[in-house]
Amino acid sequence: MPACGKSKLARLERVDTVSTMIETSFDVNTRTTLNQLGERVLGGGQILRAEAEWIFELTATPDVYDLMAWANRIRERFKGNKIHLCSIVNAKAGACSENCRFCAQSSFYQTGSPRYGFVDPEPVLEASEEAQRNGVTALGLVAAWKGLSEGPILDEVCERIREVSEGGKVRADASLGIIKNQSVATRLKEAGLQCYGHNLESSKRFFSNHCTTHSYEDRIETIRLLKNAGIKICSGGIIGMGETRADRCDLAFSLREAGASVVPINILNPIPGTPFETMPPLPPIEILQTIACFRFILPRQEIMIAGGRTANLRDMQSMVFMAGASALMVGNYLTTMNQSVEKDLQMLKDLGLDPNWEDHDFSDSQSCDRSRSQG
Repeated sequence: MPACGKSKLARLERVDTVSTMIETSFDVNTRTTLNQLGERVLGGGQILRAEAEWIFELTATPDVYDLMAWANRIRERFKGNKIHLCSIVNAKAGACSENCRFCAQSSFYQTGSPRYGFVDPEPVLEASEEAQRNGVTALGLVAAWKGLSEGPILDEVCERIREVSEGGKVRADASLGIIKNQSVATRLKEAGLQCYGHNLESSKRFFSNHCTTHSYEDRIETIRLLKNAGIKICSGGIIGMGETRADRCDLAFSLREAGASVVPINILNPIPGTPFETMPPLPPIEILQTIACFRFILPRQEIMIAGGRTANLRDMQSMVFMAGASALMVGNYLTTMNQSVEKDLQMLKDLGLDPNWEDHDFSDSQSCDRSRSQG
């Protein structure tokens, strides 16, 4: 199917229609273009940057719902009805040396967030057992610090990862900050780490608006070293920090280029005491549109809805799957509360979605390649 570049998108003509109840404006050409893009992605193709920018800029509610309907079909095409569940355990809390403006754990801000050193084995093993009881695929060890280097802390980190991995209850994942040495990444892999969480957070252009103590390039380099070690990448970002829709589009394409297997989308939940505490919330429909756009750009990746969904989406949380999400962070977040796991599991059951996996490897990040019609 031929691509529709900027010139075609710019020539869209509006067609006005009147329903039996209210007057509305309905763009026939927008629906036609969405159909063409959706069919192309369903067929294994990719959308162009100009096309992606266009779907991010849609504003009419009927158009956004059409976009979501196609994103739902794309999710079903490549992911079936399986939903990947992940949970995290805060393995080291607070007093972080980085100045990320959204983070309650930064030492730069007074937020009242808990502070403690790297945890002993017992809380981590308890978290893995709880995750297994709830049907969670992976448990991520998260630490509030700049990053990892050779030394006693790395030895302890590897031991925690080894305990989770050898326990066989859940997949051992981790998010431990910036890595600058290939040997560190290799040691994590040897300890049993399968997936490393390292968000790009935003576009390269916008990055300095929320962090200046390390760079976007530091994060790209960390991902490169982890991939060299054979570790899968969980990388996404945060929306609602004041970035533009074009920034979100840039982020999605950067994640595609970086080869992320899992893409978490967080929605800013402003924390009192942080510089972003007064940031206005995104409209729920714009959040859902962003998820759908990510699904168009990243049709085969696990798109995970993570922090901020309860506060920002409220009663619209179940619509993330119609918008193309195929994964969910369950349990509480690092410094904020989530709805109960039981409520999430009931939501999935009500939607006819299946969180159960036969194993914990990355067969769940591959295409379903269904041969049945997706009409």
